[in-house]
Formats: sequence, C-alpha cells, structure tokens
Amino acid sequence: MEEELCLGFYNTSPLWVKEQFGITQFEFPDIAINKHVAKPIPERLRIGHKMEYVFEQLLFESKNWHVLAKNLLVDKNKERLGELDFIVYNKTKKKNYHIELAYKFYIINPDITEPVYRLMGPNKKDMFFTKLGKLKNKQFPLLFSKEIEAQLNELHITPEEVKQEVCFKAQLFAPYKYDTFSIRPLNKDCLVGNWIRFDDFNTAEFKQYEYYIPYKQEWAIKPTLNRLYSSHYETLLDINLRMFKENAPMLWVKKPSGELEKLFVVWW
Repeated sequence: MEEELCLGFYNTSPLWVKEQFGITQFEFPDIAINKHVAKPIPERLRIGHKMEYVFEQLLFESKNWHVLAKNLLVDKNKERLGELDFIVYNKTKKKNYHIELAYKFYIINPDITEPVYRLMGPNKKDMFFTKLGKLKNKQFPLLFSKEIEAQLNELHITPEEVKQEVCFKAQLFAPYKYDTFSIRPLNKDCLVGNWIRFDDFNTAEFKQYEYYIPYKQEWAIKPTLNRLYSSHYETLLDINLRMFKENAPMLWVKKPSGELEKLFVVWW
C-alpha cells in the first residue's frame, strides 16, 4: 500500500502552478518514482498525515532537498496556535523554505461562478476558499510569531530569509456529463473523475458497470483491476446506508471494456 500511496501522491498534479492567490506553489522535484522503495507508514493515520510521510521520503529521494524540521508546534502558554508542516533546505539554491502541505479531494460545483468558491469536499464540509484563507492568514504568519522563535534559533534559521510556499496537490471531480465550464486559474490536470447524486446513480446507465468502494487511504491511488468489484445492486445497498449517514463514497467504476474511472456519489 505504501508504494501505491507514494505513486499516487507523486502523480497527482498541483492545484495551480507558479503563483496564484498570492501563494507560490512548490515545484516538486522529478524523481525516479518507479525505483522508489517506500518506507513503512503508520496504519492508523488519516490520509492527510500519511501524505506528510510520503512527502518527506520522496523529497529525500531527490537528493537536493534536506528536511530540517517537520510538524513544528507553536504554543502560547497552554494554547496551541498551530504548527508548521516542513522547514526544508535546498542544497543548490542554499536557501531555507517553509512548506505547507495539502492533499485534497474536491468536487466542482458548477452553480458557483468563481473557481475559488466552486471547490468543496464531497460532503460539503472541506471548502477550498477556507483552506486558502487559513494558509494565508494563519499558517504562514506562524513563521514570524514570537512563540516559535526559540525553535528556529536552534535550527539557525532567520524567518525573514525563509521562502514560504505550499505543496498543494488535489484531485478534482467534475459533475457527470457536464463539460461546459472552466476552472482557470486552477490546473485542469487535476481533473481525475466525476461526481453524481444518488438518484442519478440509481438509473439504468450505471447498472451495466461493476464497482469497488475504496477505503479512504486508497482514494489517492489510480484504480486497478486487482480489487474485488461488485454489481450495481450490491453497491447500491452499501451506498444507500452511507447516504443516511451523510457520507459520500468514492467508487472505482469498471466498465465492460475494462476501463476504470473514479466517481463520487454525493448524498445532498
């Protein structure tokens, strides 16, 4: 599973390139990903925390980057103000970087015109514009807070000399059979699948396919045939239970031709 997760992370495109929204995108280095031997990742972590382990080991593989610190906690008295994901050093540029990491799954709501507000988690809880605001107004300013000064001094780091960037990778899901909208300035290479409402999934068109419901830690990886796929009827029963819990599952869809696709079924 670690190998699949590393491959999935590496092959996921950044949500934007260069600078957008006043934030510079980290340009992940090219590595020989197919030769990478994945290191163990703790099982019980949420997928976002698993990606921190993936990011660190793949960055190490590049030979040009060195991780100075990760998950630097910033506390004021007994209050947790936040944490810095990574402080890394580029050996070629001889420069320190503060990198905030994000790996997201967003569906695109075509009823909203502004791209920044269109992106949301499949359960409508994880909004891109909220994450963007948190990065700009909370995460990046932490580097210059008095509360982290001592930790940076131990690393011989001067905050004003650190370049701040974000490694923001995302998989985007467009509404099924809806291709008349643009997602600029976001990266169209992030589009990997579709989403559909439950009533639309329960139609004749989808009864001819087979389905696998991946665990959340499998969401990042490319669908494969080496899973146990089920009929539409069996899958419908499972999804129906998830709808009552307001949980939108991802499906791997296997068509009669053997073609595989990703599809979210939403409850709302």
